[in-house]
Amino acid sequence: MAMVKKSITVTDQQEAWIQAQLAGGQYASDSEVFRDLIRREQAKNAEIEAIRAALIEAEARGISPLSANDVREDALKRLRAHGDV
Repeated sequence: MAMVKKSITVTDQQEAWIQAQLAGGQYASDSEVFRDLIRREQAKNAEIEAIRAALIEAEARGISPLSANDVREDALKRLRAHGDV
C-alpha cells in the first residue's frame, strides 16, 4: 500500500494525549496513533451507514402488523437461536 506523507497541526492538549498514548506503549509512533484513529472512524462510519441502509429498507417495507411485544419476542427468539441470550 502506498503511503502519503502529511503534515498536521494539533493543539497542546491533543499533543499531550498523543504523547500519553506513546508513553503507554499502545503505539510506536504518532503515525500509528493517527492511522488507528482513522481506521476506527472509518469502521464507525461503515456501521452508521449499514444502520442507515437497514432503516431505509425497513421504512420502505411499511408498518408491521406486529405489536411491539411480538417484535420483542421474535427478536429474543432469534437471539436465543444464535446463542446470544
